[in-house]
This record gives sequence, C-alpha cells and structure tokens, in this order.
Amino acid sequence: MDEAKQDLGRLISEYERIVDVLEVMQKQILALLSEIPMASQLRSIKGLGPIFVAAILAGAGDLRQYAHGRQLLRKAGLNLAESMSGKRKGQIVISKRGDSTLRKYLFLATIQLIGINPVFRELHEKNIKVKHMKKQQSVFKRLGKMARILISIIQRGETFSPEKASHVITQAA
Repeated sequence: MDEAKQDLGRLISEYERIVDVLEVMQKQILALLSEIPMASQLRSIKGLGPIFVAAILAGAGDLRQYAHGRQLLRKAGLNLAESMSGKRKGQIVISKRGDSTLRKYLFLATIQLIGINPVFRELHEKNIKVKHMKKQQSVFKRLGKMARILISIIQRGETFSPEKASHVITQAA
C-alpha cells in the first residue's frame, strides 16, 4: 500500500511538471506567433489553434510564396498519384512524397475544423449524406478546401469570414 502511494505521488508530481512545461511552451509559441503577421489571419479561422498554426507555418514556410492551395498540398505530399506496379495500373492514391509532419498537422487541423467550425462541418456532412462519400474521402476533400482557404486568406490579406465560405457552399449546390 505504501509503494502504491509513493508511485501515485511520483506520477502526480511528474504530471504537474509536464503540465508546467507545456504551459511554458504554449506561451513561447504564442509569443512567436505574435511576431508573424500572417499568423493572426490564420488564427481567425474558428477551430485552428496556435499549435496548428505554428506547425503549418513551420512546415510550409511563408504562405505568400504559394499561388494556389494545390501547391501547399503538393509540399505536404497530399497530391494524387496513380498506384502502378509491373503490368497493372492501380487506383488513385495520395502520393505521400512530401513533408510528413506538415501532412500530419494539416490532417489533424482539418479534423479539428470539422468538429468545431460550422462551415467545415456543414460541408463534411453534405459530402457524406448527399454525395454519399466515405468519411475519410470527405475529410481529405475538406483538407484541400482548407489549403485553398489558407492560401487565399494570405494572398488577399483578409481574415476568414464564414459568410464568404457559406457563399461558396451555396454556389456549389
């Protein structure tokens, strides 16, 4: 019983130490993001937190260098390629020839946006219910949409507005 109490005390102190380290890192990331002008534009998207913004900017660099969202997707290795081997031609797959960390954070940010942002959630649900897509297909389609939105926000020097994104939804329907 005494050993269990000691283990529990050790685990609690380790947990508190890790929480303190994470708080310090969060403050450092926020301080660095405040120095980057385009970070505030990206943070205007509801659901895109500072960790995702920092990770995307770290992996992609200056987003002003991209003319279209497809270029960002290509850098992350999210462009489409045909799977071929020997005599057969396979199906269309994601190439995965790019920055795997950027790919991971773009995917996780998209999942977060689908869960929190009503615009992305509505688009995702429409893909699943109306267009009968698989959930994973819809997530990757939303990922492409997010990349295009990120690049257009930076290119135009604007903040994210759900009204413009909703306007795109009504045009597409």
